This record gives sequence, structure tokens and C-alpha cells, in this order.
Amino acid sequence: MVSDQLLKPATPEERRRYYREEWDVKDIPEFISNSVQKREFGFDHMGRGPNDRYKVFRNMDLLRKFLRYRAPFAAYSSVAFYEKPQRRDGWIKSELVFDVDAKDIPIRECGCEGVCEVCLNQALEIVSSLIDTLKGDLGLKDMYVVYSGRGYHLRLFDESVMTMDSDVRGQIVQYLSGAELPRNEYAAEGVTYKLEHFTIPFGYPQVFTDRTRYAILHLTTETQLDEVNQKLLKDVIKNRELLEDNQWGIFRSKIGPQRYQKLIRSIASLNMALVDAKVSIDLKRILRLPSSLHSMVSMKCTEVKNIETFDPFKEAVPKFVYERKG
Repeated sequence: MVSDQLLKPATPEERRRYYREEWDVKDIPEFISNSVQKREFGFDHMGRGPNDRYKVFRNMDLLRKFLRYRAPFAAYSSVAFYEKPQRRDGWIKSELVFDVDAKDIPIRECGCEGVCEVCLNQALEIVSSLIDTLKGDLGLKDMYVVYSGRGYHLRLFDESVMTMDSDVRGQIVQYLSGAELPRNEYAAEGVTYKLEHFTIPFGYPQVFTDRTRYAILHLTTETQLDEVNQKLLKDVIKNRELLEDNQWGIFRSKIGPQRYQKLIRSIASLNMALVDAKVSIDLKRILRLPSSLHSMVSMKCTEVKNIETFDPFKEAVPKFVYERKG
């Protein structure tokens, strides 16, 4: 079974075979190749992290020769564009990136210790919901999804976001994640109205409702939430099918108003971990190079052309895995 041979480290010989027999420089997406001269590249040759940094390639052929000859354990490129990438000097702009790692999803159905098909599917569901919000709420369009080997990178190239500083990027992460409780009091003509988040079908309240629904529908009896005891957790799981039909008011009444507030406060705190905020706010981050080998798990870092049909266990498996002996 191929699945039995995956998620195991690639040997040096397998890495050499991959880069010399299977990998093609044309597999690197255009959003990298079109800006290769402006990016910093980094490499991990021994499986100890990317300590070979500040590499620059004048063209794709030089990058091709380097990867073919060195067959690194891992290859990376910067999200930043520089005037002098060999010194990371003269910053021009950076991609806005959202990193969804399957092993770090705050509420996982699988309970596995690493990554598996179930949590990778969950990660892709989260990426899909982020895309919907980015397009629908923020009007962003120029984006790409890359399977990283253990999760997904959502990479944005809209000019309006590429020059944003770290603080603004952090605010976008909070908005997308549903990491803050939306306000529930609104004033008009001297009158104050109290509205629950699920009664407002647009803007941040809608985002928070969507993220909260997703979290509640994926809770397990083993999930630990700060303000949620076992009795409340059991009641939530017992009644959560109401949320599949958006019957939030009935769900809230069955849980109880005070306990419901504890629940959504806990969910908001948990939602911040949907994406790795450190990656999103880091203007000089390096990410795995699409088409390169994630040697720790023997899978290809692969651009996702169709998010609806992508299957990493079919599209991101190098040929040498099929030839391994059990």
C-alpha cells in the first residue's frame, strides 16, 4: 500500500532520484519563476533546518542546475521581493500568506499524532472557507493554494495587500479566523439594540458565525476548551445538529444564554490557531518551494490547481514511493 510508505523520510538516494529523474523546473509555478531574481532562496541539506540561506538565482536554469546537483532535503523561497535578495536588503513587497498546518488545527476529528487523510481534508476545508471570505468580504482575487506536505499555504498577490505592514496583516488574520467576539450592541437614533452575531448575515459577524459553526460541528468529547466543562461540552455536541440548519436561536436557548457566552468566548480564543499568525505577519518569511520535495514525509510540495478535486495522496506522491518495498 502506498499509504504505508508515505509520511516516512526520503533517503538521500531517493532525493537524488526525484530531482534528477522526476522533477522538472517547469513544475515551479509562474508566481515564483516570474520573480526569481527578486527572491531569496534557502536550503536544508541535512534535515536540520534551512541553514543555507541568502541564495540568489539570476534565472530558472541556474536554479534547475542547483536542485539537480544538490538534491536538498528541503528547498525554500522568500515571500518577499528585494532589490538585493542576497542580503535581504531593499524590501519591495511581500506576499500575504496563510499557513494552515493539518497537525496544528485546533479541533481535529482524527486524533492522530501527526497528519493523516482526515486532518488534511479538514485543512483544505479551512483554506476553502478562507478563500470565500477573502474574495467575498475583502474583494481579493489574485491567490494560489500550495500543498506544503503537511498542510496548505494560501498565497496572495493582490497589490493592495503586498505592501501592507505586519500590523495590518495581523488584523486580517484575526478577521479571517473569527478570533474576536463581535460586538452585540448597536445604537441608532438614541436607541441601543442588542443583536447576537448569528442574526447579522454579513461582515465580521457572519465570518464569526461561520467559523464558530465549523468549530462546534467538529468538536469531540476529548476537546478541551477553557471555559467549557464536560457537561457543557456534552450538551453542545448533543444539540449541534441544529446549527446545520442555522437554528442558532434554538441552539442558544437549549445551551442557555450564560453558558452560550462561555462557549463562544472559548471558540473565539481557539479560532486564532486556525492559521499560523507568525507566518502571515512575517514580511521576510521563507516557504517551501512549490514542486520541491518535503523529504520528512516523502511528498511533493504541489500547487493545487483545483481545490475541489485535489487529493494529496494521488497528486503529491513522488514515483519513488511506489517503488519502495514494505
